[in-house]
Amino acid sequence: MKYVLFYESAPDVAEKAPLYLPAHREYWNAFRRLGTMLMLGPFSRPEEGALGIFTTREAAETFAANDPFVLGGVISRWHVRDWHEVLVEES
Repeated sequence: MKYVLFYESAPDVAEKAPLYLPAHREYWNAFRRLGTMLMLGPFSRPEEGALGIFTTREAAETFAANDPFVLGGVISRWHVRDWHEVLVEES
């Protein structure tokens, strides 16, 4: 089981994101080093939000609750969903 964090961008994401990007990058690197965050990134159109994949629900929720992007208003809303990953092997 993995946990997917969905971010909804604030309307002014393009203006706000650069202000908080250094702190956001430093913050997510801590989760990456711990091994609790597997992937993180925006969709190709940043106004459509972003997602992250975490090893535990607690890590995903802690990340979102304290992320400089969330605290700074770059992200307007977030939620976490359980995800049953399936790896498809070649036949």
